[in-house]
Amino acid sequence: MLTVPQTEVYTYEKVVIVLSCCSSFLGSLLIIGTHCWWPELRTRARQLLVYLSLADLLSAASYCYGVLRDFQSSTWDCVLQGAVSTFANTSSFFWTVAIAVYLYLLLVRSERAFADSLVLWFHAVSWLVPLLITVAAVSLQKIGYDASDVSVGWCWVSIQAEDHVLWMLLTGKIWEFIAYITLPTLYILIKKHIYKAHEALSEYRPILISSSSHHTRSSIADRKLTIIPIIFIFLRIWSTVRFILTLCNSPAVQNGILVILHGIGNTFQGAANCIIFVLCTQVVRARLVSCLCSCFGYRTNSIPDKALARNYGEVVCRRNAEMFPSYVAEE
Repeated sequence: MLTVPQTEVYTYEKVVIVLSCCSSFLGSLLIIGTHCWWPELRTRARQLLVYLSLADLLSAASYCYGVLRDFQSSTWDCVLQGAVSTFANTSSFFWTVAIAVYLYLLLVRSERAFADSLVLWFHAVSWLVPLLITVAAVSLQKIGYDASDVSVGWCWVSIQAEDHVLWMLLTGKIWEFIAYITLPTLYILIKKHIYKAHEALSEYRPILISSSSHHTRSSIADRKLTIIPIIFIFLRIWSTVRFILTLCNSPAVQNGILVILHGIGNTFQGAANCIIFVLCTQVVRARLVSCLCSCFGYRTNSIPDKALARNYGEVVCRRNAEMFPSYVAEE
């Protein structure tokens, strides 16, 4: 069994990570709220994003509690927090991959009916598999204090368990490694398909290519497809680095920069999704600005009344259905 010294989490590190948790929590709430408030903007892809946001919201809340609590032993609330974060984090991996699979089937294979039929299976896999893994880990007393060498203040797999490496893989790392491979592969295939579709359009429908609005929507969608796996890997890679360093019994696992990057990476996913798919999505952003202006008594001409808003949303949904799902396209 590996013996590793405890990694001390300093106050300034806790503050940064708690702020990241709060940002992710609020970002996930905003994604869920915009989906509930404006039904005319709902698509199947954004519905899947809501399920991912539920997992990210739960994950951020549990991590925040763990960082503030700063466990020193495997207390009951350490085990509870570790179980909740294990379930939510693993579920987030599954939903992230599920969304990529859905977009691949929708855009590349043009099998909308088949993609929609898989949603029930997405639920079964993304909720039940993490739940079964978590229940097994708790039942076998594998969740507990980990000396912050594979976490940042919160609890996960007990570092004292003889088979802790196996359970670290089962409760997160193996799914993380699969996501590292699956996400870039699927999004590269989607981007290649879109590029070929653009070439076909430029040959047979040159008027579309000369349209600046068409160029804008396409380039924004292309950037989003590029940034999704990049952000996921950039956020998650630091926990993987510290996991490998822990296995090697390296003192570098306690490096302060690595600790902060690990803490932010594990807790910022909900905020990152909110930035990309709410704040950087024109129609949702316009709705939010309109609501804020209404709350503070300012008049806005972007969407003058509810009737026009409904019509605007219908036009947007029809337009995006022709090219990209609203999960990746600029509305």
